[in-house]
Amino acid sequence: MAFYINMRKTNVDNKAPMELFSDCSLIFEDGKPTLSCSLFESMRVDIDLTCSICLDTVFDAVSLYCGHIFCYMCCCKAASVIIVNGLEVASLEKKCPLCRREGVYPGAVHLEELNILLSESCPEEWEERRQLERLERIRQAKEHWDFQCRAFVGI
Repeated sequence: MAFYINMRKTNVDNKAPMELFSDCSLIFEDGKPTLSCSLFESMRVDIDLTCSICLDTVFDAVSLYCGHIFCYMCCCKAASVIIVNGLEVASLEKKCPLCRREGVYPGAVHLEELNILLSESCPEEWEERRQLERLERIRQAKEHWDFQCRAFVGI
């Protein structure tokens, strides 16, 4: 859905494939984002874009194998992995924070179109969050490589 909303903003000649998602939109209600879409005039799909872990708008969004959407850093914390290693190395015993299903982290998918949509829809908040996340990623990377160097040297 985010892909089609992003495509509507561009000058695409052939908009026929997008007619299915013509009623899709990003809605901010009480500061909380929701991706909303009507399908076939009889069904409405609303996807809450609030991370259930940090309770903020998803940032660097990923969808777990079970379909739940979280921030990438929140997923890494929930899976007990460091950002440098990524979700691919998460243990299969680790569970989704919402549905408690096991083995959902290695199959996580980055939602790039959703990230683009959110960054363009609320640029000030996105930039502020990007700066905070960048500092945390640098801190974690520094800790990781300091540990690796000490382990290599035998300290």
